[in-house]
Amino acid sequence: MPFVLALLVLLVELTPAHVVYTGPLLVATPALAAVTMGPRGTLAATGVAVGVSVTTATYNHAWGGQQVYTNFLALFLVSAASFMTSRAARTRQENELNQVRRIAKAAQEVLLRPVPDRLGPVRAASMYLAAETGAQIGGDLYDVVQTRYGVRMIVGDVRGKGLPAVRAAAVVLGAFREAVHYEDDLVEVINHCGAALRRDAVVGGAADGNDALLEGFVTALVAQISDGPHVEVINRGHPPPLLLRNGAVRSLMPTAPLPPLGLEEFIDGPPGRTDRYPFAPGDRLLLCTDGVIEARDRDNTFFDLPEAMVTMRDHTRRAFLDGLREALLRHTQSRLADDVAVILLDRREDEGEGPTGGPARGSR
Repeated sequence: MPFVLALLVLLVELTPAHVVYTGPLLVATPALAAVTMGPRGTLAATGVAVGVSVTTATYNHAWGGQQVYTNFLALFLVSAASFMTSRAARTRQENELNQVRRIAKAAQEVLLRPVPDRLGPVRAASMYLAAETGAQIGGDLYDVVQTRYGVRMIVGDVRGKGLPAVRAAAVVLGAFREAVHYEDDLVEVINHCGAALRRDAVVGGAADGNDALLEGFVTALVAQISDGPHVEVINRGHPPPLLLRNGAVRSLMPTAPLPPLGLEEFIDGPPGRTDRYPFAPGDRLLLCTDGVIEARDRDNTFFDLPEAMVTMRDHTRRAFLDGLREALLRHTQSRLADDVAVILLDRREDEGEGPTGGPARGSR
């Protein structure tokens, strides 16, 4: 708008209609720029206004008249005030944004706690990438907890985005963190999460809890690693874990597929059972959300996660996750369509073993 207004003044002044007094319109351009364009835009609008004033005064032979110098004085005063105002507004906005980021970071540390590097028989690392620009948390969830039953973990993905998705993630994580210490059966742990989700949908004021759940279900996977050379998994509609062993990747598909949390009415028969898969020293296990496997490039090609795991099989956990982040952003050209959550675990006998049975390069 400021530049359109300056162009309008120029057209009037360079035509027979220059008898119209356009000084106030030109003086208003820096003020308009200060509203939406920031300090740099204000300076640019001021420069354009000065250029138009000089051009029109020269074209109309108006130099020497009091009106010209009055317009320049008014333009200078308004420009200075507009620049200082826009600069103060920009500083205030940056301070508010920094505060929001600090709050988001604190919320992330509460909701998605950092995964400890050492947990019983495994070494772990995690990564989270929010698809929304500037966001710290979203609808994906994960946690790894050391319990008397072994190392237990959850990875999940809430259908939907925004604050409702964050709330659902918090409900599921809260239920998981409580149930893992008291329930010896993984099925009961994940059922506890589903019950908490349904309860929250009703308490949250939904007129019809079932309809709310159909719109906001959660795919989730709960796993347990104890002292034996295996991993137990109960999967509720989530992408299966990937096991890297001897340079080959295997998908740990469930023997009896189950619907996501919140859709328990679609379960026919028993509420499911855990599946057990080999997980020996030297193996690497990756649990992730569909933001990884469904990431697409410009040609609509999916990201090849198994190939990435094989390529980076000799990397340490932290180096692997850093490489995975770079590969994802490169594949999608930094335009993730969905949030990404990843848990990476190495089964170790002792600190002398690397992720594939070779010499260790360090835990990070």
